[in-house]
Parts: sequence; structure tokens; C-alpha cells
Amino acid sequence: MFFEHALGEYREITTQALLDLIPKKGPPYLYDLVSVYPCRAGKGLRAALCFAACSALGGNPRQALNSAVAIELFHNAFLVHDDVQDDSDRRRGAPTLHAEHGVPIAVNVGNATNLLALRTLMENRGILGPRVSWQVVAETERMMRHSLEGQAVELAWIRDNVCRLDVKDYLHMCLKKTSWYSFIYPLRVGALIARGHLEKNQFCRFGWYLGAAFQIQDDILNLTGEYQKYGKEIGGDLWEGKRTLMLIHLLRSCSPQERRRIKDFLAQPRPEHVPAEIAWLYRLMVRRGSINYARRAARQLAGAALLEGLAAFRGIPDSEDKRFILEMVLYVVERDR
Repeated sequence: MFFEHALGEYREITTQALLDLIPKKGPPYLYDLVSVYPCRAGKGLRAALCFAACSALGGNPRQALNSAVAIELFHNAFLVHDDVQDDSDRRRGAPTLHAEHGVPIAVNVGNATNLLALRTLMENRGILGPRVSWQVVAETERMMRHSLEGQAVELAWIRDNVCRLDVKDYLHMCLKKTSWYSFIYPLRVGALIARGHLEKNQFCRFGWYLGAAFQIQDDILNLTGEYQKYGKEIGGDLWEGKRTLMLIHLLRSCSPQERRRIKDFLAQPRPEHVPAEIAWLYRLMVRRGSINYARRAARQLAGAALLEGLAAFRGIPDSEDKRFILEMVLYVVERDR
């Protein structure tokens, strides 16, 4: 399959360059652990988008290597910290870093991963020149701000047991938490490297819809996926009380008695949840059509993303990289991991 073959090639290039830049010496439990998540079988979507956008818009993909590696490092740092915040047990088919080495070490490794990403972006000055390299840094700051604010929103919903949410709330959270760092940011950085400038909101709508579709599919796989393919804890979002689109739909469509029971369940910390309650909540989602509702929403968003992608690349000559970007729309809603 063209898309997965191209994705694999992008991932191999990025991973090798990433591993080459990690210091070989240093204190114990630091740089030696930075490579743990990158060495597991991730998708590499974000770095691939940076490469593909650069090449599709007429740039030299070799000039995008540093930025693609930085993007992948930021992603892996997010994963390390996200696993700590969610108290997740598994990541990419193996124990999470904090489950294996403890929270203090995991947090420090996540910070070191961000530091390496920053250092990699600093090296762009000699490749892209001071003006473009600084614009890439500015896009990075914007991405980090949106991502941290989106994560704060989601954490606040759990902490404060917020149960009155609608689709608009969820999509706004997706824009901040997922769409910016996973899709909008890599596309914009690739375009910057290729063209040396950006339009104000270039790729924002395309990336927003694509990121929302991706996040919904990820939430669905968290409930229905096969562990060997998904690589994370099945049902983890229910254990953590995450406000997924399915849960928001369920809270708005269930009976008052069911809603009270769900709210009481969500008020409990994860260690107090029991498998029987998780199973009941999952069955209720199925019965109320919440999972099918989310599937339809993901496909509608993917359709909107495709229209925006076609508009964003209108007038750009056809190429394998342009094809790769547009085919990603189908991939995000049909993937099984």
C-alpha cells in the first residue's frame, strides 16, 4: 500500500537521525532512556507530514530533517508526560516509562527529550538561515502553548468532574491538544522550510478537522481495538474518566438514573474503579449508540478535512508527497492502531 510504504520510509529516516543525536554519555537514567519510546514501533505521522509538506511545496526534504526530528522528539516527550498524567500502564506494547522506572525518572527523561528537541531546532540556523529558523521556533512556541492549554482543559474536566459538555467543547479541546501538534504544526513547519513564509492560518482548518478525526478514532480504538495492534491499555480512557466524544454523547442520551451513576463513577479516582463498573459503562455506550455516533463523527470530520486539504493544495503540482498528505485523511479513520 502506497501510504504505509511511504510512511515507513519517512519513519526510518527520522528514527535513525533521532537516535544518532542522543548523547552516548551522561548521567544514568537519562539519555539512555530517551531512546526507549522512539525505538518502539510508533507511526511517525508528524515527522512524515513535515517532510511531505516541504517536498510537495517544492522544498528540499533534506532541509526538513532537523525539524522533523525535533517534531518527533516533542511528540515522544508529550507521550512520556501524558503517560504519567494518565497513570497509563502500557505504551506501544510495553510498560510505560514511569511504570518501569518511576515517576521522577520518567518526568526527567521527558524534560530531557524536550531539551534535545530544542537543541535540534537551534541547529536549523545554519541550515535554514536566521529568519526561517526563528519562524520555525515561533511556530513551535505556538504549538506548545496550544497543546499545554488543551491538556489543561482535559485534566480540568477530570479533576472537576465536569459532565455538562457538548460536541463543541470536545472539538475545541481536540484543536488545542491534538490538532495543533500532530497536524497543523508539522504541515506549517514543512511549508515554512519550502517557501520561507506562511499565510496567517495556512493548514489550520485542514489540520483541525484531521486532528479531530484522528483523536476520535484513537478514542474508539481505546475501547474496541486489539491490544496487539493498539499497543496501549484497552479501556484505559474509561479507567481514567476521559471525556471522549462517546462519553459526552452517552451523558447526553442516557436516563437520569444512568447519568447519576456515571457521574458518581467519574468522581472516583482511577484506583477506586473496578472492572465491573468499566464493563457496565462500555455496555451502556454500545446500547446507547455512542460508539457508532463517534464513528460517524470521525468520518464526517475526515470528509471535511479532505475538502480543506484539496483546497489547501489547489494549484500545487501532483506528486507522491501531495498524494501522501491527502491519503492520510483516509488512514486516520481506517487505522487499527
